[in-house]
Amino acid sequence: MLKIGVAGKGGTGKTTLTSLIVLSLLRMNEKPILAVDADPNSNLAENLGIPQPKSLVEIVDEIEKIKNNLPYGIEKAKYLEMRIQEAIKEEKGFDLLVMGRTEGPGCYCYANNLLREWMGKIEKNYKFVIMDNEAGMEHISRRTSGNLDILLIVSLCDKISLKTAENIYKMIISLELNINKTYLVLNEFNGKKIKEIINFPIPIAFSLPFDEEIYTISEENRGILNLSENSIAYLKVKEFLSLILNKY
Repeated sequence: MLKIGVAGKGGTGKTTLTSLIVLSLLRMNEKPILAVDADPNSNLAENLGIPQPKSLVEIVDEIEKIKNNLPYGIEKAKYLEMRIQEAIKEEKGFDLLVMGRTEGPGCYCYANNLLREWMGKIEKNYKFVIMDNEAGMEHISRRTSGNLDILLIVSLCDKISLKTAENIYKMIISLELNINKTYLVLNEFNGKKIKEIINFPIPIAFSLPFDEEIYTISEENRGILNLSENSIAYLKVKEFLSLILNKY
């Protein structure tokens, strides 16, 4: 199993990159794939162009409301397991699991623990696990992603985005997280050399130019899965994954 996480500051294209990875693996016939939306602001399903499934947190909230009225003869833990299995959205070649919003303001602890527990149970059934993490740095400190083969930190080419990417990288090192390889992905890169990139502490995996087709698809509320084979961003991601797969 190859497990890839995507992180970065909000608005840098994190979810779009996650969707492009799923699309590229599907077209390379590399499956089955589990796509995980671990961002409380869940929009991976929308970005892919598929219906939004119920989240883990929604299911837990529903069960909590009827905890004294569960189906006869079924323990709460067993009923929860059954409902979560139903929450895994099955698509052609890949499944989607959504964490969802926390049950309490400002506290993601239970949702994160639930996600980690269920990831450990089901990820072994997949060849690839692709995880869209929460924007910013908190998911890193909470170890939501678990063990990763590859972490892609997405950044625009502005000072704030790059600084966030650098801070995420420093936190990974300080926490001694079990991440095999960490790379930087520059989104909407125009080819201009900027001093912030020179001697950057994270190796650059690839850069993505602005892709007009992705912008159009987004404006028309169509998913990344409808992207053409000629998309510049798609070809860049596919090229990177081809190199990675030769090493694993």
